[in-house]
Amino acid sequence: MDRQGHQGWCDPLRVPRLRCVPAPSPSSDPRGLALVLGSATAFGGMAVFAKEAYATGLGVLSLLEARFVCAALVFWLVVAVRHRRGTARFAPSRATVQAGLLLGAVGYAAQSGLYFGALTRIDASLVALLLYLHPVIVVLGALATGRETPGARTWAALGAASTGGILVLLGGGVGDLDGLGVTMAVGAALAYATYILCTDRAATDAEPFALSAFITTGAALSFGVAGLASGELDPGAMIGAAGWIVAIALVSTVGAVTLFLAGMARVGPSRASIVSTFEPVVTVGLAMAIYGEALTAVQLAGALLVLSAVVVLNLGPRRAPAQPARTEPDAPHEPTPAPVPVGATA
Repeated sequence: MDRQGHQGWCDPLRVPRLRCVPAPSPSSDPRGLALVLGSATAFGGMAVFAKEAYATGLGVLSLLEARFVCAALVFWLVVAVRHRRGTARFAPSRATVQAGLLLGAVGYAAQSGLYFGALTRIDASLVALLLYLHPVIVVLGALATGRETPGARTWAALGAASTGGILVLLGGGVGDLDGLGVTMAVGAALAYATYILCTDRAATDAEPFALSAFITTGAALSFGVAGLASGELDPGAMIGAAGWIVAIALVSTVGAVTLFLAGMARVGPSRASIVSTFEPVVTVGLAMAIYGEALTAVQLAGALLVLSAVVVLNLGPRRAPAQPARTEPDAPHEPTPAPVPVGATA
């Protein structure tokens, strides 16, 4: 994300990166749209899977350690298979290895810890909607650092998202809110936005699945150390919640990432971002159906404002696909915001 626009998305954890893989031409390929919808559905189910895992007696640190160990193992297997078949070359630089592990151990771990911690205190639907403030925070960070030029559409989207966030919080009654839970959910959005802005400038030579493998490995190391130091790792509880752990690791992490990459290759990053706003709809719908959670009319209006802001931020003039040989994107006639990454890849 910078003043010159967006060239391509190549991070399977749905983080935009520049000068990496040329963005595909926008398309209405039905199969591509279905793949992105499948990814959003898989990501959207993660909050419910986590709630069910907690109901078995599993703690946050145990859940996250098991999740990232499983996901890292699968990602490394994918990397090995792709490398052996010649579909991707695995030769990361030292800087890429360090950046990936650090991003996972610090940024992604912080976001995941806050997100899953918030799920123990407040409704899954509220957590999902508050986390969806992160695209707006990313844009604010890009504006503050001069990586994006503000325009009328950007300011309108930021205003809508800010208003929507306030309505989501206040619509249910301030006295009914768990302050720590809300703080953790908003903190997760801030942590995720920071992680995105840092990843945008790091590890630009990494193969997508390899970078995911490094990031999930870093997160697994971080939660492993925290769990051992606190004595909260519980192998017995992990076995008891094995089904939900597998669902989070394989369905809502590896599966969701793979579907998103496949879909984005067909429809392009901007369209994939917009379609991915279906994710919190899935979370809210599942939470209503399973736990009886319900949004008030005011909260629903706020949720629509937040999601509409994400869509508006991703609506920009279409650009021709970049040529593979180029290392810098052609400057557009007018500054346009890059597609904003979405997805509770907590």
